[in-house]
Amino acid sequence: MTAAAARSTPLSRAATRGARIGPDWRNGLFVVPFLLVYLGMLIYPLFWGMWISLQEYDMFDQSATYAGLVNFKRLFGDAIFLGTVRNTFVFVLMTVPAFVIIGLGLALALNREGRTGATLRAVFFGASVLSVTIVTIIWKIMYLPDIGLLSHILGLFGIAPIPFLTSQSLALPAVAVTTVWWIIGLPMMLFLAALQQIPGELYEAAALDNAGRWRSLRSITLPSITRTFVVVVIYEIVAQFQLFGQALLLTRGGPNNTSRPIVLFIYETGFRDWNLGYAAAASEILFLLMAIAAMAQYIASRRREA
Repeated sequence: MTAAAARSTPLSRAATRGARIGPDWRNGLFVVPFLLVYLGMLIYPLFWGMWISLQEYDMFDQSATYAGLVNFKRLFGDAIFLGTVRNTFVFVLMTVPAFVIIGLGLALALNREGRTGATLRAVFFGASVLSVTIVTIIWKIMYLPDIGLLSHILGLFGIAPIPFLTSQSLALPAVAVTTVWWIIGLPMMLFLAALQQIPGELYEAAALDNAGRWRSLRSITLPSITRTFVVVVIYEIVAQFQLFGQALLLTRGGPNNTSRPIVLFIYETGFRDWNLGYAAAASEILFLLMAIAAMAQYIASRRREA
């Protein structure tokens, strides 16, 4: 081999390697299974639901006729549906701030090493792994006006038993209390994970400046967990808009529809009354409300960061 050929060999190899530089579409094969499931389980049902919402679709006789926006017009004139929208918004306003405040408070209190902190974290998080059936059975027994735990506690203070689940003013707050007790472990763990990512040197520097706990909380802790705060708020808004199991098993939407959420209305309309088109229209409105609420919170948080 001549010296010129020897010198050209590395260049030719580099050129060959350079020709291969670029997107290798074969790597997309690893994403195909996920994309198929995503399209089949989420995207296709989303657009199919939009199409059904524009039809008079009766599941009983499997008949469907195009109706345009008739279902949506009926919904905005349906007092029961409008009541479920109000109930859902009130429920979100009652639960989401509680998840944020109580979850952050528990995370701050349990952000310590040792068996006691680990045990308490396990206790608070343990409730979130229970099924909605078990949770509602526990709280339905507690809410019983005669032999329930809450009535017994009220009796110790001379207060008459309160029918929480049959009171028009207390049924929805009772469902909210049950929900917060059930799911508080998840926001607590998210805040706890964020707190453990804050460098300890920041608190040591604050201590050298004689900063108290409240000042450290305002100046170090809260700014450091802003992203987690936004995640928790948006997640809980979307999750609590989908209230269903607790309301169904505790109150069945009563009394007088005061605790009936949108999802329960959709379920009853579609699978009890067999009016799938009307139920699909209600579900599209629910999707729009969740998207607006989540985007509003995200935009507001971005503006505060800026």
